[in-house]
Amino acid sequence: MKVYPFEPFTLNLKGKPLFIKEPVIMGILNVTPDSFYDGGRYTDLKSIVERANQLLQEGANIIDIGAESTRPGATPVPTDQELERLLPAIREIKKNFPDAIISVDTYKPEVAEEAIKEGAHIINDISGGLYDKRIYDVAAKYRVPYVLMHFKGNPPVMDRDPHYDNVVLEVIQQLQELMQQARDAGVHDIILDPGFGFGKTPDHNYKILLNLELFLRLGRPILVGLSRKSMIWKVAKISPEEALPGTAALNLIALSKGASILRVHDPLPATQIINIFYKIKQVN
Repeated sequence: MKVYPFEPFTLNLKGKPLFIKEPVIMGILNVTPDSFYDGGRYTDLKSIVERANQLLQEGANIIDIGAESTRPGATPVPTDQELERLLPAIREIKKNFPDAIISVDTYKPEVAEEAIKEGAHIINDISGGLYDKRIYDVAAKYRVPYVLMHFKGNPPVMDRDPHYDNVVLEVIQQLQELMQQARDAGVHDIILDPGFGFGKTPDHNYKILLNLELFLRLGRPILVGLSRKSMIWKVAKISPEEALPGTAALNLIALSKGASILRVHDPLPATQIINIFYKIKQVN
């Protein structure tokens, strides 16, 4: 088994450099009523703070807060409603955990800017700027890292027979094009996400995973969001609630292929996976 080396990198968090010397865990906190796995669990401030504490205690380095579901078939949320869900959550987390690094999961520039003003450090944009290029300007203005994800289609219809001639090549090419656009707008800290499950069939997802090392040629850290996704539970004929073992298996493969950030619902197993990954590297 060939294991690709982890390349240390630095994130600029509003002017404060953070040196990353080992794989990072991004813990998911959805303050939505309709996310595919945890929708409706964290919609009041008490449960949000408890969940944030759990994520941090279990090893999450970053808390990724989303206030609009982007699962297949999801209905878009108006900007004001997304902000009503998101901003109180950021304020409360910052009050209780002032050192926590917060990522905001949004594709709307207005939401991203208000979140950063409230204390968020990272923009995680599922559209990679395709929905609204002004989000690049926000990332550049506030000097925050920007997660640029590949996405084909849009949430209501993205799982309806997506087609690629060569999924790996086409995803790499689009990420490269969008990354250049973001850089032209002044964005410096870019993290790339191939977008597992977003406009891709299970076969597409597995082809990308098994060729993930090719994405390293783009010269940026790679984030993978595999946690409990349908590429696991549809193939295994189980529910998302039963998909933790499959998530662990795919995350270990992703690390071996050079992934730098694991975006997960369950940080504790991810920390164990990272430890196992380092043992594999030692004996490889």
